[in-house]
Amino acid sequence: MTEAVQTSSTFTPRVFSGIQPSGGLTLGNYLGAMKRFVDMQEAGTHETVYCMVDLHAITVWQDPDKLRRATRELCAGFIAAGIDPAKSILFNQSAVPEHAQLAWIFNCVARMGWMQRMTQWKDKAGKNTQNASLGLFAYPALMAADILIYHATHVPVGEDQKQHLELTRDVAIKFNHDYGVDFFPVTEPVIEGAATRVMSLRDGSKKMSKSDPSDASRINMTDDADTIAKKIRKAKTDPEALPSESKGLEDRPEARNLVNIYAGLSGQTVDQVLADVGGKQFSEFKPMLSELAVAKLAPISTEMARLMQEQDEIDKILAQGAGQARELAAPILKKTYEIVGMVGA
Repeated sequence: MTEAVQTSSTFTPRVFSGIQPSGGLTLGNYLGAMKRFVDMQEAGTHETVYCMVDLHAITVWQDPDKLRRATRELCAGFIAAGIDPAKSILFNQSAVPEHAQLAWIFNCVARMGWMQRMTQWKDKAGKNTQNASLGLFAYPALMAADILIYHATHVPVGEDQKQHLELTRDVAIKFNHDYGVDFFPVTEPVIEGAATRVMSLRDGSKKMSKSDPSDASRINMTDDADTIAKKIRKAKTDPEALPSESKGLEDRPEARNLVNIYAGLSGQTVDQVLADVGGKQFSEFKPMLSELAVAKLAPISTEMARLMQEQDEIDKILAQGAGQARELAAPILKKTYEIVGMVGA
C-alpha cells in the first residue's frame, strides 16, 4: 500500500466553503455564509479557501451570460462582505480542474445508495428523477472533492448542507480504508451562530430564497438603504410583545426569524438580544432592526456595485486565487492518483 502523506493529527487547519453563483445574493447568504467566512478569516486560526462553485450551478441549466455575471457578482459580494484576497484564497471552481478530477475518483468510491438518500436530490429531482441530470445526482461526490482536494479540516455549513458533509466524511473514511492509508481528513462541520438559516420575511416557516416569487420575502444584497428599511417595516410578525428569553420564541416563527437576524447582524446571541428588547412591541423593534440592517448591509451593496463596474479587477482576483488554489490542490491530486494506482501520475 502507498504510504500516506500525512496522519490525521498533522493536517494543516484549513477551512473550505463555497456558494453557487446562481444569481441574487440575499441576507440569508450573508448571515448564513459570508459573514461566517469573514469571521473565520479574521480569526486567523485556519487557512481559509472560498469558492464560487460554478460546476455545481450547472447541475441545472444556466444561461451562459447570466452565469458569468452571477459568478462575478458573487465574487464582488465576497469581497464587499470582507473576504480579503490577501488573506483568503478566492476563486471559481471551474478554474481549478483538480476539483472535477478528484470528483471522478470519488464517484468510484461513493455508493449509489448514499446518493439516493440525499434529501436535496429528492427535493430537486422531484418525482421525475429520469429527467434530472446525472450531475445533480452526483453533486455530493463533487462537493466531497471540493473539500478534500484541499485536505480541508473544517467546513462552515448550514443545516441544509450537513447531510452532504456527512457524505464527504463517509467518502474520506471509505477511501482511507479501501487503500489502507490515512490520507484524507475526516472533515468537521462548523454549524454555529444565530442566523445560519435565515427565513422568509413573509413566512417564517420557509427559508429566505432568491427563487421566492415575492421580492418582499427577502433582503437582496443589492438592495439600497430605503428598500431594506421598507422590507423590514413590512415583514410579517405576530401581535405579541417580544419575550425576555429564547424559549418564548417557540411556536413564533416570524418573531424568531427577526430576532435571529438582529442577533446575526449584531454579533450577539439570541438571549443577549432578548435581554435588551424583551417586552418591546414590534413597532419598537422593527426600527431598531432596520437601522442595524441598513448600517451593516448598505455599505456592502455600494461596494458590490462599484466592483461590478470593475470586472477586470474581479477577473484578476479570480485568476490569482485559482493559481493559489491549484498550488494546494495539484500535489494532493497527484498523491491520490498514486494511491489509486494511476501510471504516470
